[in-house]
Amino acid sequence: RILNTFNNDNEGTLISAKSSKEGIKSLSAIENEALINLEGRGLLGKVGIDARIFRTLSQNNISVSIISQGSSERGIGLVVSSEKAHLAKRALEMEFESDFQSRDINTITIVSEVSVISIVGQDLSTFHKPYNALIKNQIVPLLFNNTISGKNVSLVVKKSDLHKALNVMHGQIFGISKKVNLAIFGHGNVGGTLVDQILASRKGIEERKGINLNIFALANSKNLLLNKEGISKKWVEEINEKGIPYTLDHIFDYAKIHHLENLIAIDNTASQDFVANYFDFIENGFDLVSSNKIANTLGFDYYRLIRDELAKKQKQYLYETNVGAGLPLIDTIKLLHLSGENITRIKGVFSGSLSYIFNTFSEEDISFSTILKTAISNGFTEPDPREDLSGNDVGRKLLILARELELENEFDDISIQNLIPLSLRKGNVQEFLNGFDVLDDFFSKIKDSQEPNHVLRYVGDLFGDLQKEKGNLEVKLISVPRESALGQVKGSDSIIEIYTESYGEHPLVIQGAGAGAAVTARGVFGDVLRIAEKI
Repeated sequence: RILNTFNNDNEGTLISAKSSKEGIKSLSAIENEALINLEGRGLLGKVGIDARIFRTLSQNNISVSIISQGSSERGIGLVVSSEKAHLAKRALEMEFESDFQSRDINTITIVSEVSVISIVGQDLSTFHKPYNALIKNQIVPLLFNNTISGKNVSLVVKKSDLHKALNVMHGQIFGISKKVNLAIFGHGNVGGTLVDQILASRKGIEERKGINLNIFALANSKNLLLNKEGISKKWVEEINEKGIPYTLDHIFDYAKIHHLENLIAIDNTASQDFVANYFDFIENGFDLVSSNKIANTLGFDYYRLIRDELAKKQKQYLYETNVGAGLPLIDTIKLLHLSGENITRIKGVFSGSLSYIFNTFSEEDISFSTILKTAISNGFTEPDPREDLSGNDVGRKLLILARELELENEFDDISIQNLIPLSLRKGNVQEFLNGFDVLDDFFSKIKDSQEPNHVLRYVGDLFGDLQKEKGNLEVKLISVPRESALGQVKGSDSIIEIYTESYGEHPLVIQGAGAGAAVTARGVFGDVLRIAEKI
């Protein structure tokens, strides 16, 4: 039994007379190599080129570890020791001097600082898994070679990518846990809850799913905590004591230096400035998960541009919690639209915060200000509750759903009823909180003017011909019968009705908890796992 020096708990490898059904697999690397490329149209169909290459290199005592050429024979690549690369190039240039003059060969070039990764026992039928994992981690092999049996595969990669490539391929080849490295930005109500959820669940997830979630970076607007082995459960103390001022380059450089693979950036901020960094994350090999709605509600040009960049870099961006917290709303709408279903209308109570406020206000004899204070203390509202009461939050959610239907609406297209009296719209948060008396008078009048057995609901409505370029978007406070679907919503639940051609007059209804740190964090966690499983 061969044990692991670096992991005392590991059972190691048993060598016995009985071989495993899977056969023996090994992963090895040769570091200091160089790749020599011969290119030219005259190589096509010309007899004896390979023989001349091998004869020339043999006469100069140069061994070739890999040779590869396409079926067109317009290019030939061969791997030699880096210390003999220039000697090999000079020898080949002398051998093919006449071919240069006849322009049969255009160039002989050296790619220095490369490494060879050899996989023994890897069947080509399953090789797509480690190969795809490399591509998703922005490691593009320079050359690929396999034996006749298809059981041995060799890849040539840049030497700077070697350690990361080995990290990426290791789990795929040997069937052990793949490490997914997380950088979390924002550790307030949602972010902090998410960190605790991941730390509490990571062992069970690794056992069940073979995914090792590792939070290597945790940051707020000022400080950054880094640990390639993963932050501990004492992260609150550690970020206060060990956190450092930072720029994003600190994180990108740290990930490169430590060869961290399978990178996911998680945006739990509410910052518009932070959204500007999404392109940098994609460029540096990160997938994205966000509870921050802003990126999906900026100008349509930005919306389309970031998706083009994601497609180009083969990265994912998930944001299920942008609408409905932990409810499976965006994913449902995506699937319906992708399947060709004609969605004709989406209507409902989108804000768990305002759902709680108006459900309670409609049913109980309590002042509006008291209910709002409770909502703030329970973490149901945004840090500035005016973001909820202004209708902007519901408007953004409605716009996000419109864009999932490929509508090109802008935020300015939305008709929004602002629930904040004019006198409280300016000033800081504390000044707003000090003006609660105005809110009580304002909403009491609205409540008293309703018909009997009616309740208040703040709804978003997307309607019109949704097959055209733009739809109609409205956000407003309405009075509905207590016994209606919208009228029976309780607590902080959201309820969304999706009308489609197939469902006819009976909408698909999605209802459930629409607010709260735990629910939202769990939704973000779900997005992280979706990406982790696809990497």
